[in-house]
Amino acid sequence: MNSYVLLGFIAGVFTSLSLLPQLYRVFKLRSAREISLTFTAALTFGNLLWLAYGILSGLVPIIFWNVVSFCLAGGLLVAKIRFGK
Repeated sequence: MNSYVLLGFIAGVFTSLSLLPQLYRVFKLRSAREISLTFTAALTFGNLLWLAYGILSGLVPIIFWNVVSFCLAGGLLVAKIRFGK
């Protein structure tokens, strides 16, 4: 593994897993009133586009971390729709 790929994996840890505390809080409190639906939908769609870019480019760190991010952002989107009131 070269240094660029390693850097991609390290960057992905911080950006992708930064969603975990928010996702945990929303499900724990069963409230997502303070989260913007527009932001969450745009983030989820953006992760999907980054995933497509990674697949088309064959960039493993981009593919891996955007699968993770898409799942976490998608979970946050579901929580917003479910608990957003």
